[in-house]
Amino acid sequence: MKRIVIFILLLSVGLTIGAKNAPQRPRILGLSHMAVFVSDLDKAREFYEDLLGYAEPFNLKRDDGSVRIVYVKINEDQYIELFTDKPTHEGQLNHIAFYTDSAEGMRAYLAANGVKTPENVPKGKIGNLNFTVTDADGHTVEIVQYEPDGWTRLNAGKFLPETRVSTQMTHVGVTIGSFAPAMKFYGENFGLTEFWRGSSSGTVLSWVNMRVPDGQDYLEFMLYGAPLSVKDLGGKNHICLVTPDIEKAVAMLKARPAMKNYTLPIEIKVGVNGKRQANFFDPDGTRVELMEPNTFDGKVRPPSTAAPPR
Repeated sequence: MKRIVIFILLLSVGLTIGAKNAPQRPRILGLSHMAVFVSDLDKAREFYEDLLGYAEPFNLKRDDGSVRIVYVKINEDQYIELFTDKPTHEGQLNHIAFYTDSAEGMRAYLAANGVKTPENVPKGKIGNLNFTVTDADGHTVEIVQYEPDGWTRLNAGKFLPETRVSTQMTHVGVTIGSFAPAMKFYGENFGLTEFWRGSSSGTVLSWVNMRVPDGQDYLEFMLYGAPLSVKDLGGKNHICLVTPDIEKAVAMLKARPAMKNYTLPIEIKVGVNGKRQANFFDPDGTRVELMEPNTFDGKVRPPSTAAPPR
């Protein structure tokens, strides 16, 4: 009996020490960027820079001198990345990215929790620490740590023109077919917490909003059941830019010279969440959602009780 008690005590001490020595998740501060494929860089630049009003602080070129990636700056921490590579199976979505105060700490934490990670965190071509993992739906998720000598921070205070239609990417939406695994991946591993869910039909769940643990940005699950077309993927995998006045923002865009080449209808409407919004689509069909931060009538919409798609 004495030996059993001693064994239990030793086991308890071992478990306690193990828990204390387990990697702790570092802070996940927000969304770093969303990267999309573009087939015509000139047209994409016209949309994101001339129409939406953003600036391009830098780009990366291939060995032959052609531009591979264009970085479009939203604010000091957030970008849209335009890839000129051939699209993959995810339609126009290349990857999404979160930024943290410790990329190595995040890598160690994810690895300890069974997520496949690289053995170390390299410094990328623009000088930031970063690595990628894959979520339950096959999306590439990048983790970024901004370095003082990286191009992002070296351009602090620059390339922030008053022409920007928005100064904040409040969320990005990605297609989710595997609901329970996605909740586990982003909830348990990244610490994202759900704060609202909605349904377009009232019978089947359409969206789940998951906020980062150490900021206000969030990831929007775009749930689906049946297979999606390339056009559907472009609409669901989207970027959301917050604006205090949707009518003023749309009017500003309509007055710009680049609008002459934008032929799609523009409609201001109230979403299921009670917020006024308007959708724009880049030349390859990726949706950019302009949305007000609050409901139009000040009333909070209750979350949906509908079941996820099967």
